[in-house]
Formats: sequence, structure tokens, C-alpha cells
Amino acid sequence: MMSEGGMLDIATKLMPKEEKLAVFSKKSSMKIGVLAETNDDECRVCLTPESVELLVESGNEVLVQSGAGVKAGYSDMNYSENGATITPAYQEIMQADIILKVSALNKKERMLLHKNQLVISSLQLLLQNRDYFSFFIDHKATAMAFEKIKDQTGAFPLIRSMSEIVGTAGIQIAAHYLSHPDFGNGTLLGGIPGLSPTRVVIIGAGSVGEFAARTALGMGAHVKVFDNSIYKLRRMQNNLRQNIFTSTLQPQVLQKAIKEADVVIGALRVKDGRPVYQVPSYMIESMKEGSVIVDVSIDQGGIFETSRPTTHKEPVYQKFGVTHYCVPNIASRVAFTASNALSNYFAPLLLEIGENGGFVNYLKKDEGFRNGVYIFNGIVTDFQIGNTFGYNYRDIELLLAVLH
Repeated sequence: MMSEGGMLDIATKLMPKEEKLAVFSKKSSMKIGVLAETNDDECRVCLTPESVELLVESGNEVLVQSGAGVKAGYSDMNYSENGATITPAYQEIMQADIILKVSALNKKERMLLHKNQLVISSLQLLLQNRDYFSFFIDHKATAMAFEKIKDQTGAFPLIRSMSEIVGTAGIQIAAHYLSHPDFGNGTLLGGIPGLSPTRVVIIGAGSVGEFAARTALGMGAHVKVFDNSIYKLRRMQNNLRQNIFTSTLQPQVLQKAIKEADVVIGALRVKDGRPVYQVPSYMIESMKEGSVIVDVSIDQGGIFETSRPTTHKEPVYQKFGVTHYCVPNIASRVAFTASNALSNYFAPLLLEIGENGGFVNYLKKDEGFRNGVYIFNGIVTDFQIGNTFGYNYRDIELLLAVLH
């Protein structure tokens, strides 16, 4: 005779159970490659060892080309201890699902591109020709310019972080050359009791201009800021929490300010491929001997008529007795700081891409991320590139809409 407990067990087993549905995670592991820079003037790296560790612990494989972080202060050992696979061969890195590099890919690297691959780097459009894009098109790869990526507010986070660094570094560079025995006039940037403060003119009231002004004011300098946007000038005053001299780009007012200046910082963004304003050479000629110009906008063509690109090895030249510093990638001068700023953005982004099952899924989800793409599966999606180099271009929204 069966006990009461036994009957209960049978009843429990015979009761219908809830159906267990299969749950599929969208998360995918990725192979991420970090290329070493081949440009001698580029010292930054997109991922720090700490970020590599985070990505590896999340199930991703990270390949780092030997020497990629050396100029930023990170050895191959630092990366390998945090889970990266170190390889001297760029050919192995080019097999990754997602490839990171600060500067644009060189020709040897572009020859190894393949379909369903995402390359994230700076575009440096003014330095490219039609041949650069043909490799991405022929190999049906996807290319993204990190300076075009937007965040949820519509701002450009990587441009902003680099601009903050460049604005601060620009004033420090100017201070170095202003006091230089050969390129300056022995003036200390700032102000001390009993002496008139150094005069700094900043042309451009964006992020670069704001941080340049903040640094110059902190050193005790007298600052004047010029921009044609009243909104930007007002925002800068609010952010700095003090009233400083501001003006629109009125030639007579600007010329007087430049004539009296010890340092002039050029920080205007280019619009539609052309400088918003260019400072004519006669204004430069009126400046004091040994004064300093830092043309931050040189990577977009420059805003001074007397500007021409220079390098970190030979950063300055003189014209009319005025020292010109026109290095296109100033942030690379402080590679450790700049690399950490890049890595702080890329690591969470890559984790998010993995959580969404790959970069194509994430492109469908994030409009700001999509904004950075200029070639998708070999199809040009940027109208400026299409118009400039004679390519047909398609809206990326339409290309993604047909994918399942």
C-alpha cells in the first residue's frame, strides 16, 4: 500500500509544467585588432592595456601589433599581461572583425581589407585621394571616421575630448616658444605683480578656444576671444564664469588685438571644406617680433595666410619675425593623456557593440554611431566624399533597412 507521501510525489510529477522557451543572447564575441601607427608624427593608441583587459574579460579576443602603444607609454608586456595577443605582423591584425587605428590605413593595410569588417580610424579627408577609398569599395569593407561619431546629444565626443586636450596643450606650447631664446622674446606667459600680463588672442570660441582661454586665464594672461557666433561667445563666458573680452570677427578690431598680442591661437572649424575666416598676412606682419602663433586649424587647411603644416620633429618656423607652430595633430604631443581619452570612449563602445551582436546590429540601433560611417559594405555613404571624388553614394539608412 502506497504512503500518502508517495502519492503526493506521483501527483507532482504528473502535474503539467511550464514550458521553458529557449532564450538566445544577442551578445557576440569579437576579434578586435589594434594596429601600430606608421606615421612618425602619430604617437597615440586607441586602446590602453586596462581597456584591453576589460574587453578580454567580456569574452573578446584582442590582437595588438607589437609596438602599438610604446610612444604612448605602454609596452607590449603591459598589453600581454592584460590579455592581449601581441603580434609583429599587421597581416594578422587585418584579419580582425573590428580594426582600430588613430591615423588612416596605409596602402599595405588597405590591401588586406575584407567583407564584414569594420575599420575605425580618423579620416583626414584633406590628406586623401580617390585611391584611398577604392580599396574599401573593392573589398566591400566598412569604414568609420571616429571624428564623425556623435553621442546622444548630437555632439562629437571624440572631437570634444581631443579639442579639450589641444586647447590646453596649445597654450603650453605657446608659453614654451614665447620664452624661447631663439624663437621667442623671453616673455613669461601669464602675469606677475608689477608687470602687464601677457596678451593672448584666441580666434574661435569652440571647445579648443574655451580650454585655451581657461588655461591662459589660469596662468594670469589677458585674453581676447573672437568668433562670429554670439551664442558660442556667450556660452564661453558662462562656462568660464567671468567676463572676458569677446568680439565678432571685425577686421579692424581683430587687427588691433593681434598687433598687441604676444600669442595668437587659431581655433576655427572649417565649414563646407573652407575656413570660416582667414587672417591675412598683413595682420601677421604687424605683430611683435618673437610673438607666437599656434594654428590648431592647420589640419583643416589653417586660418592664417602665413600658415603651412609642420611636424613634431620640426614644429616651428618664423615669418615676419613671428614664430608659427602648425603641427596638425597637437594631441599626439601628449600621447599618454590623449590615448587614455580615446580608450575611455572606445572600450565602452566596443562592449556595447558586442552586447548587441556585432557592429551591424549596433549601426541599426545607434544613429550617432551610424553618422561616423562613410563606406558601408563597399558603398560610399558620405555625400562629401561622393561629390569630391566622383563616387555614387547611398543613404546608410536605406542600406541598413534592407538587411535582415
